[in-house]
This record gives sequence, structure tokens and C-alpha cells, in this order.
Amino acid sequence: MRFTTTPIQGAVVVGVDRITDDRGFFARVWCRDEFTQHGLEADWVQANVGWSTRAGTLRGMHYQRDPHAEVKLVRCTRGAVYDVALDLRPSSPSYLRWAGVTLSADEHTMLYIPEGCAHGYQTLTDDSEIVYLTSAPYAREAATGSRYDDPAFGIRWPREVEVISEQDAGWELWAHAGEDEQVDSRRQAQ
Repeated sequence: MRFTTTPIQGAVVVGVDRITDDRGFFARVWCRDEFTQHGLEADWVQANVGWSTRAGTLRGMHYQRDPHAEVKLVRCTRGAVYDVALDLRPSSPSYLRWAGVTLSADEHTMLYIPEGCAHGYQTLTDDSEIVYLTSAPYAREAATGSRYDDPAFGIRWPREVEVISEQDAGWELWAHAGEDEQVDSRRQAQ
């Protein structure tokens, strides 16, 4: 596997090394030892699947508050999505910055999202599916989110948002953002 850092502290793009022959290919998509060697969480307690029928669907930006904060490892298993990690950790050097990466079923790339970061994605194709592992079980009382279009973050989505839930469109604006110049200096896109 290949581990590539992002502008978000602790967020990593994980690529696969394919062993190819006339049958196709084989690749490892998770290995506890390799994740541990890179300082990444390696204990998963839950697996989730998300499927969206239409391109332009946006889901996010979701996270769980402490003590139920979770690490996520996201992979697209059908179609393609633009996957975003947003750093909401005040002590992080990448606080209020975001990183986005295209994940597709063809590439088999994954995004590792550390605790304290919100996660969201936009589908780039019809009938897109993601599968993701979490380090903590879902806790309804800790589940929350941030606005996908909040000017405090300036996330640049690759296409117009065509489908979004009422909940995701209605998250409150970030209350901790400073003046525009300070926020602009923290933004990071990939």
C-alpha cells in the first residue's frame, strides 16, 4: 500500500499496489501492521455503506463529538465520489482547512480521516457507492455536522449540488470562524 499525506494533519490517501496478471489484479486494501507503522488507527469496530442514485448528491459534513469521535477509512466501491476531510480540531495546525480527493471504484484509493475531522462527499457519477470503516460505533447523541457550503471553510465542490438532505443543508454555520482574512489563510484545497 502507498500512504500519501494531505494538507490535513493526520488525513492520508491510501493507494493500493496491484499485482496484475491475465486474470486481473490482486491488492491489499488494509493491513494492521502497515497502518500501525504509519501511525494510523488500525482497530475498526463498524463498517458502513452509502449508495446514491444520482450524480451531484452531497452527503456531509458529518462527525461525532467526544467521547465518540471516530476515525474513518473511506473507499468508493462503485462509481466515483469527491471525498472531503475538514479539520475541526482547534489545536491542529490545519484547523479549519480541508482536503478533497476523488475516490473511484476503478482506482481503489481510500481516504483515512482522523478523529476531530468532519467528512462529506459528493457523487460524481450516478449509482455511486462508498464503504467506510469506523473506529467507534455510531452514537446518535454525538452525531452532528457542519455546513457543506459554509464560507468559513470555503470547500470547493466539483459540481453543483443537485441532491442534499434537509439535515445536511441545515447545519448551522461555524461559530468559531474569525475574520475573512484569517479564515482565508487557513483554507487548503487539494
